[in-house]
Amino acid sequence: MTRGLFFSFFIRMTIALAFVALMRVWFTPRGWIFGTILVLAWAAINAFLLSRSVRQSIALLQTSTAAIPDRPVGALKYQYSDFDGLAQAISLASGHVERVLMDASESRRELEAMIDSMQDAVVAVDQAGRIQWTNQRMQRLIPGTSFSSAVRVGHALVQTIRDPDVLACVKTALEDRVVSERRSTSLLPGRIFEVAASPMPGGGAVAVLHDITRIEQVERTQRDFVANVSHELRTPLTSITGYVETLLDHENSLSPQAREFLTTILKNATRMNRLTEDLLVMARVESSEQELHPAPVRADILVRDAVQAMSGLVQDEDAVLEIGQLTDVEVFADTDSILQVLSNLIENAIKYGRARDELHCRVIVSAREISEPIDAIEFSVRDFGQGIASEHLNRIFERFYRVDKARSRESGGTGLGLAIAQYVVQSQGGSIRAESELNAGSTFIFTLPKAKTSVV
Repeated sequence: MTRGLFFSFFIRMTIALAFVALMRVWFTPRGWIFGTILVLAWAAINAFLLSRSVRQSIALLQTSTAAIPDRPVGALKYQYSDFDGLAQAISLASGHVERVLMDASESRRELEAMIDSMQDAVVAVDQAGRIQWTNQRMQRLIPGTSFSSAVRVGHALVQTIRDPDVLACVKTALEDRVVSERRSTSLLPGRIFEVAASPMPGGGAVAVLHDITRIEQVERTQRDFVANVSHELRTPLTSITGYVETLLDHENSLSPQAREFLTTILKNATRMNRLTEDLLVMARVESSEQELHPAPVRADILVRDAVQAMSGLVQDEDAVLEIGQLTDVEVFADTDSILQVLSNLIENAIKYGRARDELHCRVIVSAREISEPIDAIEFSVRDFGQGIASEHLNRIFERFYRVDKARSRESGGTGLGLAIAQYVVQSQGGSIRAESELNAGSTFIFTLPKAKTSVV
């Protein structure tokens, strides 16, 4: 039967004190002193044995607790019942830790199976850039190595992947702790990858490589088809337009009905010709075949040249075109393409920015310097017409999207002007957006980076 620690110590000390009392009664003072010495020796021996027994019990508890991560701890037996509560708590904690570890192991296996089933290549690195884990897709991407040794855990990523775009993307995620995206064309010959690297909360980063080779091929084929068809349509459309214009201008014997038919043919042929031209421009912009020659140019000169170029349309549409706030700060941009963007925005504002109760359309073109979110020049074209509903604002820069389809067809719009403007602005490091309120007009805004000034 087990005895409590306090009870055992109490019994032993009681026996020792009783023995001292008997020595004092039965023996002489000298014998009493000898007996006292014996009692003290007895107490010391008992204290030593008791402390050793306690240390053994504590050592057993310590060993059992240290073994919890490796194996479960069952019921523990001790000499003293005082440790029963602690032993029971350790056993319960051991069972809980075992269940948690089993759940974590199962979750890890499920996560590994899910990552291995991905079509994208995934690799994780620690803060020093050493590989922590990868999926099978990533291992199969590495050329010239076997499946089992393609990517070695614990080795630096630069020893496995030599592509500078992938390494730069991962480096940005590690050092700046932000999501980084790049495009890789040299990881594998003839393959194109989108690389996205994200920092992990505990340090390190994870990179995902998405193969977009097939998508690029389809888009390239589509662009080539559109460009070729548009190019082939230009010649017959030009011939139709020329012949119809000749008939209308020089054939006086045409009946009113025939003249009306020819006018309709000319109108639609002109619209188709404009559509083919816009398609060709869009194809060149998307395929980066349109050569841009960016150079420092003053913002106010761009605005004034665009306004001057639209003077003919202003007179034809009986519109009022004004120049608002201007700045003479230089932007780094391609002059011709930006003038095309401004002209397109001004033309749209004149055609669609007329209020219902107004005879004249008023348009204001401005350029001002901004510092947030970056140092740039902000160009704006504002009208005071009917405005654009909020559900259309996020889609008006899509190709062939029209807010008012009937009105756009009447005015000869193709639905490509804003899409072209977006590509041109973004290709030169800028951004474009639209702000509008119903019955209060619309404002189209785009930004361009400032030209860097050299310090002498």
